Amino acid sequence: MRYKLLGKSGLRVSELCLGTMTFGTEWGWGAEEADSRKMFDTFLNAGGNFIDTANRYTEGTSEKLVGKFIRDAGVRDKTVLATKYTLFMEQGDPNSAGNHRKNMVQAVEHSLKRLGTDYIDLYWLHAWDFMTPVEEVMRGLDDLVRSGKVVYVGVSDTPAWVVSRSNMLAELRGWSPFVALQIEYSLIERTVERELIPMARELDLAVTPWGAIGGGILTGKYSGQTDQPKRYDPKDQPSRLTKENIAIGDEVVKIAKEMGCAPSEVAINWVRQQPGLQIPIIGARNADQLAENLACLEHPLSQEHLDRLDQVSRIDLGFPMEFITKDFIRNLIFAGTFDKIDNHRAKY
Repeated sequence: MRYKLLGKSGLRVSELCLGTMTFGTEWGWGAEEADSRKMFDTFLNAGGNFIDTANRYTEGTSEKLVGKFIRDAGVRDKTVLATKYTLFMEQGDPNSAGNHRKNMVQAVEHSLKRLGTDYIDLYWLHAWDFMTPVEEVMRGLDDLVRSGKVVYVGVSDTPAWVVSRSNMLAELRGWSPFVALQIEYSLIERTVERELIPMARELDLAVTPWGAIGGGILTGKYSGQTDQPKRYDPKDQPSRLTKENIAIGDEVVKIAKEMGCAPSEVAINWVRQQPGLQIPIIGARNADQLAENLACLEHPLSQEHLDRLDQVSRIDLGFPMEFITKDFIRNLIFAGTFDKIDNHRAKY
């Protein structure tokens, strides 16, 4: 395991992050405490130090188990512990959810108690609510940092324009900016390349993608099928079982066979090896599955494999990127000198 700086910060985190949404069985699936502990130990033994949870995961059980495992192992100071707020903890109460200060304050206090710690290394805003002013969010998060209850802040599942405006406001006001961005990103979900990924590169945000194996589609479970399956795993989303996505999964399986590794390793490595700071969040239902995902570090993809996967999964970047990157338009913008300019900031 190697380590990376978490975006525009000096914090060192492992190149893979352990996702713990499966710690607990309150949602009708997931792992019991003993199996969750095995996954935690497997990750630590591999050199991992970056662990991600949320207040809502398994009705709070995930946070309780993560906190217990960290205390039992005596690794609190060595662990980069991340959790989130926004999602409800009491259905029917409008102030038990959202991005506003009241929910932020009560959520962080409850998370600290469940985790059994007095500070959180990385506190994520879980999803944008389109109601709370950006000023309220960023000032509230900065207050948590100044109080010592939170060390860094990040943002998840939020539009690029909101994130960029938030960080510009934080920079102007001297508040704590977001240092990391959590988004869904995989070979079957590349639409984030239109705005979110370029924004993260420009602002030096660490990208911690979830869903790298495409909800199971990229593990090969539907390999060889030519149309949407009539029967599917209920954990998967039927709307994603398209002919195009199954074809992407088939290519993942083909490359995995060529490399002598599991398809999940190929899918995770495609995300991990994309330009920019990609720190995939890997989850599992048992220690063996987690060990298989961790093995991706031993099987990096060649440029040929990356090119093949890019070709089979490529998306239209839409307007304005498809427009302003056309040769005709570039000629108008650069007076025919585009290829003669050495641009050290080039991203496209």
